[in-house]
Amino acid sequence: MDSTQLVLLALLAGMIVGVAVALLIALALRARDRSLAEGSSHIPDGVHAVLRGMEDTAVVVDASSTIVAASPAADMFGMHEGEVLPSPELRALARGARMTGLAHTETLRLGRSATFAPTRLVSARASAVTPRLVLMVVRDITERERVEEMRRDFVANTSHELKTPVGAVMLLSEAIESAADDPAQVRAFAGRLHAEASRLGQLTGRIMSLSRLQASDELAEVRDVPVDQVVAAAAEAQRTQADAARVELVRGGERGLYVRGDAQMLSEAVGNLVANAIAYSPAGSSVGIGVKAVDGVVEIAVTDRGIGIAEGEQQRVFERFYRADQARSRRTGGTGLGLSIVKHAVDRHGGDVRLWSRPGQGSTFTIRLPQAEAPPKNPHKRKARSRAASESAAAPAAVSNGEPR
Repeated sequence: MDSTQLVLLALLAGMIVGVAVALLIALALRARDRSLAEGSSHIPDGVHAVLRGMEDTAVVVDASSTIVAASPAADMFGMHEGEVLPSPELRALARGARMTGLAHTETLRLGRSATFAPTRLVSARASAVTPRLVLMVVRDITERERVEEMRRDFVANTSHELKTPVGAVMLLSEAIESAADDPAQVRAFAGRLHAEASRLGQLTGRIMSLSRLQASDELAEVRDVPVDQVVAAAAEAQRTQADAARVELVRGGERGLYVRGDAQMLSEAVGNLVANAIAYSPAGSSVGIGVKAVDGVVEIAVTDRGIGIAEGEQQRVFERFYRADQARSRRTGGTGLGLSIVKHAVDRHGGDVRLWSRPGQGSTFTIRLPQAEAPPKNPHKRKARSRAASESAAAPAAVSNGEPR
């Protein structure tokens, strides 16, 4: 082998060795980068900006479940940067997403940072951002689930409540047909048929009223409403029921107060409270309607001396179709929608309803509404009253002088 061939062989061998060394170096660098990536907690660019713009609770956690970045809403669930995820369920969800590299979603209950705040139903989703970092998005679905549950309950309860009077109407109509030859029986069945039809009409009307209240967040007609007019209208509407039950309606408290809202809706709300108080009061007792203003809030309280409500049921009395005393409600023809209508009507006016009750002592329902300033009096009427007062004051002097008035 001559020198030229040796040189070529050496060059070829050098090239092969060089390529091999380059490949080894590239593989080593790639392995190092991969190792650094797996062990790095560096947050990718733009993650902080995205988290700041999110309304939902969102956090980025590392392999030890420590929060390295968080959205502003994360504070509500006690999630802060530099701290470990507070929930073991969330930590397990993050581990599952990191191990598989796939997104994991779970519905669970989380406590809020406030000490006495109730737990919330949330949908949590974990997705791997890097081999070491996991993005978790927590969405509060408590209200959505509550509304869906209320919708299901409303449909089920409405179907059940309508079934009873409709079935009674059908049976009574068949009874009237079979007793056609007995006028006395026909009159008796017709009376009961009328009562069931009235109950059905009342139930349908209450359902429509409740649906209207929930249809829109805005009041149809807003003006300065005198509270005296609201109370008077509510009491007058229930006067017949009170006389039939031998229950006295007593009005007390301040006069001349005003609130802002819909007069008819407020009168119906107070009327429902008065009707309930009458229905649950014994004969010979009284129902009080008191009004007062406290720190810019008008309070309209309706008090009875009836059977009262157990503490465990007081949170449920505003639910649709709920009745604290089923037997009494059947006798009085109650629909179980009155207090629900009251709550929705008052909520629409920016107020709230409070309840005090003790079994055997009675109940007090208090509607609290923002107070409005009394509208200015009509200057023309004020001048007319002043002129009339002047004339009446001058009249005795004219008589004493013997002159005609």
